[in-house]
Amino acid sequence: MSELSLTHDHVEGAADAPVLLLLHGTGGSPADLRGVAGELNPRSPVLAPAGPVSEGGAARWFRRLAEGVFDTEDVVARTHQLADFIAEATDAYGWHGRRLVAVGFSNGANIAAALTLLRPDALREAVLFASMLPVPEPPELDLSGSRVFLGNGEADPMAPTASANALVSALRTRGAEVAEQWHPGGHQITSTGVKSAAEWISRR
Repeated sequence: MSELSLTHDHVEGAADAPVLLLLHGTGGSPADLRGVAGELNPRSPVLAPAGPVSEGGAARWFRRLAEGVFDTEDVVARTHQLADFIAEATDAYGWHGRRLVAVGFSNGANIAAALTLLRPDALREAVLFASMLPVPEPPELDLSGSRVFLGNGEADPMAPTASANALVSALRTRGAEVAEQWHPGGHQITSTGVKSAAEWISRR
């Protein structure tokens, strides 16, 4: 819908299924995680925006200064931009009162993590694949009632275990419930991770 602030794909789904907010990785597109969404819940409505930042022509959710070094000010600004878009889409598609679960990979997982930490009014549930702590000192917000599934690789050079563990710690110390699944691989989404995330979504 052209009147919304971010270009996006939208797919209708069952009224009793959670809305899945799909957030692609660097250089991706709104279509990237559609297959994953189908495995998580084939009945779910899908909202898949495009990252508004261009890095050499590659779509991203926020700027970075170098590999693994984020522009914190831009992370915060883009997090609020995405939260505003979620509110617009909720109005446009009549999703008030509906359960919303973000599903992100890499840069998309990092913006979903930022949403969870900075804007719990906009997002309370997130599935994060290959994620890390997006901001160095998140505010001390009450995240009681927030749920996060984190699926990361123990050998991921782009989302190091130390930063992923820092994200888990930041979430838990603020009251969020976090389920962790670690695989021995690198920067990827595994079939086991998707299956576990689907079970995690279904448990609520």
